[in-house]
Amino acid sequence: MKVLVLYNNVLSVDKGEARDLVSAQGVAVAARAVAEALRPNHEVVCLPVDYEPSEVLAEYDAREWVVFNLLEGLGNRADLEPEAAAALGKLGFRHTGNPPRAIAICLDKARTKRMLESVNIPTPRYQVADEPAVHIDVPLPAIVKPVAEDASLGIDDGAVVTSRDELGARVEYVWRAYRQPVLVEEFIEGREFNVALWGNGTPECLPLAEIDYSAFPDPLRRICSYAAKWEPEREEYHLTPVSCPADVDPPLAGRIRGVAMSAYEAVGCRGYARVDMRERDGEPYVLEINPNPDISPDAGFPRAALAAGYDYQQMVERILSLAV
Repeated sequence: MKVLVLYNNVLSVDKGEARDLVSAQGVAVAARAVAEALRPNHEVVCLPVDYEPSEVLAEYDAREWVVFNLLEGLGNRADLEPEAAAALGKLGFRHTGNPPRAIAICLDKARTKRMLESVNIPTPRYQVADEPAVHIDVPLPAIVKPVAEDASLGIDDGAVVTSRDELGARVEYVWRAYRQPVLVEEFIEGREFNVALWGNGTPECLPLAEIDYSAFPDPLRRICSYAAKWEPEREEYHLTPVSCPADVDPPLAGRIRGVAMSAYEAVGCRGYARVDMRERDGEPYVLEINPNPDISPDAGFPRAALAAGYDYQQMVERILSLAV
């Protein structure tokens, strides 16, 4: 098979913090790893994309090539990720991963939560602040984050607030730094699980993963912050190990898998995705859904695939086989 591995070429960030560039450029690592995994069995070309996929793809025949889609936006515009997938379809290319509509729904955390609520899938109470002065009724403690970012952008030690003054200051910071509405969400003090799924139609759940926050005595510091994901020099990075398969009693594991599968189907995911949730009193609450999640070799999705018996090359081949 002829495979084009496409990823977005990010040279700078135009909002948020300067350090956010680290996560934005991480997709290049995934692209190189995917290309190397595919080369033994396929003709592979790995290509960075700026803002116009059509320019990069002009010399490739859509009837002969399949796109392994690692575009997390166009250029430094993460909000254009749905448009990137849509462009591939308009050009006639089959591609891996999720359709534009599912990506667009999941990119907007509030839209995701409304859709989940409409089909009775539990999600923490929330409110969106379109400007800093909006009165917030969400109970405290609450976690405050940009409504349309992933990779834990905007989440640090100050993200969980316990007073109205802290809430107001945090909403103001996120609104000004990330230049978008702010999601204020009830903070669920409980275990945190990541559920990797793949498939078209009814998905298959890979083994559950749990983030171990036991090193943090304060429950309000038990969050998957930007530092915990992306900054090896920070203690959070080393104090948030992941257990996969997670040690979960069968009834709870069944509920988590059931909620994850329902969430995957509710937003129209295909290919592969990850559902993040927290558990309180035996009830799993969906925090967000990540279509086309990070598949760098050290990321969560490959870890779950390995626990299911797929090495990295086998995982990549499986994702390719699900190309729409």
